[in-house]
Amino acid sequence: MTKIAMKTPLVEMDGDEMTRILWQMIKDKLILPFVDLKTEYYDLGLLHRNETKDQVTVDAAMATKKYGVAVKCATITPNKQRMEEYPQLTEMWKSPNGTIRSLLDGTVFRVPIVIPAIKAVVKNWEKPITIARHAYGDVYKSVDLHTQEPGTCTMTFKGESGAETTLVVQKVDGPAIWQGAHNTEKSIRSFARACFQYAIDSKQDLWFSTKDTIAKVYDGTFKSIFEEEFENYKAKFEALGLTYFYTLIDDAVARVIRSRGGFIWACKNYDGDVMSDMVSTAFGSLAMMTSVLIAPDGTTEYEAAHGTVTRHYYRHLKGEATSTNPMATIFAWSGAFKKRGELDTLPELANFGQKLEEACFDTLNAGIMTKDLVGLVEPGFEAKAVTSEEFLDEVAKRLETLLK
Repeated sequence: MTKIAMKTPLVEMDGDEMTRILWQMIKDKLILPFVDLKTEYYDLGLLHRNETKDQVTVDAAMATKKYGVAVKCATITPNKQRMEEYPQLTEMWKSPNGTIRSLLDGTVFRVPIVIPAIKAVVKNWEKPITIARHAYGDVYKSVDLHTQEPGTCTMTFKGESGAETTLVVQKVDGPAIWQGAHNTEKSIRSFARACFQYAIDSKQDLWFSTKDTIAKVYDGTFKSIFEEEFENYKAKFEALGLTYFYTLIDDAVARVIRSRGGFIWACKNYDGDVMSDMVSTAFGSLAMMTSVLIAPDGTTEYEAAHGTVTRHYYRHLKGEATSTNPMATIFAWSGAFKKRGELDTLPELANFGQKLEEACFDTLNAGIMTKDLVGLVEPGFEAKAVTSEEFLDEVAKRLETLLK
C-alpha cells in the first residue's frame, strides 16, 4: 500500500505515563503503516519540561501558531504528590494545557464519542452534549499566596496612565491562603464569538452559564459580553431556528440533567473542566471524549480530554498488560489529520482521518472493547475485554480493509 503523503507537518506534542505509551503504539500500529507522517516533535513529558524550564511548552505553542494544526498527548500537571513522585523536579510547573491555551487564546470544544451499545446513564439524554470551555485565565493563570500571620490583603491595579485602584480582599486574624485570578475582555469576546459560530456551524442551540449573582463584576462581564456579541449572530440563529440563552450555572446543571442533549453548553474555564468530565463519564467514559482547541485565527490543537492514566502506567512498569482505552487519543490524531487534509487540500489525508474513526467504531460495534467499556454495554450486547494492544491491532485490521 502506497503511504499517504503530507505537505505540512503537524505539531506533535508527546506526553506522560500511560498515554505516552499508547501514543507510540497508535503511531506504530495505526498511522505509520499508512501515512508518510510529517511532524514537528515536542516532548512535553514532565521531566523534559523540567529540563527546559518549561520553554518546550512555549515553543510547542508557537509552532502550533506557525503550522496551524497540532496534536497533543495527555500531560502531567504536578502537585505536591507529584513533586514527591518526581524528586528531580525543580519547580511545581503550571499546566501545559493552560500555558498553550493562554498563548493560543482559543475555545475548547469537547464532544462525547457515543456508540449504540452504551447508553448515557442519564436516561433521557438522546444526543451528545458539547462542552464549550473558555481556555484562558481564571484559576489556570492565577497566582497563589500562603500567609502565616494576621493582616490585610489588598488588590491593586496600576494603569499606564498612573491611576491606581485598590480593593481590600480580606482582613484575617491568622494563617490564610489567597488567590488572584483575571481574564481579559478580548479573550471573553473571542470565546463568545467562537461559541456562537460553532453553534451555527453545527446547528445546535447554545446555553451559557456563570454565577453572576455572586461574582457580579467578574461573571457579570462574561454575561454582558455574550449578550452584546449575540446581537451579531441573532439573525443567523433565528434563520436556523436556534436558541441562545443564559442561566446561572447551578440552574444549568439541573436543566442539563433534565434535557435530551444535542446542544452546546458554554462554560468558563474551570466550570468547563469539571462539567466536561461529568458529561463524558455520564455518556460512558472519560476516554470517550474528543477535545479540540480552536483559536480566533483558526489555529487548532487536538488532544485527549483525560489525564495520563497513572494507575495503569504503574501496572505497565511492572510488566502487566493493561486495558487502557485509547479512543480519545486516537480521535486527537484523526481530528488533526482531517483538519490538516482540509487546509492542505489533501482529501486522501482527510479521508484517512475519517476512516481511522470508522475503524474504531467498527471495532467497538463488534464488541471488542477495553475493560472500562465492557461493564457499560446494554443487556444483550456481547462484548469482551481486550488489552490496549489487542484493541489497537483490531482497529488496524479494520482500517487496512477500509483503506483498500
